[in-house]
Amino acid sequence: MKKASIYKIAFLAIICFISTAASAQMSENDAKAWVAKGEWRNGLTLNMYVGLNNAEFAKQYQRNKIYWDKAFAFLRTTQLDTLSVGKHVLDGDNVFVTVTEGPTKDYDKTSWEAHRKYLDVHLMISGKERIGVMNPTNATVTNAYDATKDLANFDPATKGNYYVADSSTMLIFFPLDSHRPSIHVDGYDKVKKLVVKIKMAE
Repeated sequence: MKKASIYKIAFLAIICFISTAASAQMSENDAKAWVAKGEWRNGLTLNMYVGLNNAEFAKQYQRNKIYWDKAFAFLRTTQLDTLSVGKHVLDGDNVFVTVTEGPTKDYDKTSWEAHRKYLDVHLMISGKERIGVMNPTNATVTNAYDATKDLANFDPATKGNYYVADSSTMLIFFPLDSHRPSIHVDGYDKVKKLVVKIKMAE
């Protein structure tokens, strides 16, 4: 191989590395602009909820792009209302989808939860529900993290921000986005939804 070709390959590798590192260290404002630009969409038209941690999304997407692309391709190309309840595997233990259908709950029957191994992409297939989001750093733990379940729970009295989820909008939750799903919205006693589980990048 000629020296010029070797230098060219090395240069491109360095540029790729620098670009990836820069994306992983984006400020929230830069990440917000990156999210708005939408190159990650690849034709996906769903809205992104306003509470998104843009910097964490940019970092996770760049580090595990292949997983995110599989997840978003599934959401883009699948007729979601035909999905059966249960687990749908997209990439072994790296990316999978869980579909549920049933009644929502009164606020006081729900609880805060958070994960470490996987992040969540929540999307309603039919109906609406309220979902709370809060940073659990200073929240009181009610059930310590269980690695088998990839789950921890927090004091239900902890305050958070609440959003109404519908079929047009994705809500993405990272480990510092403790969430409180399945809260009843008037007029929507029964809902069908999916959660995409994507393995966290370190």
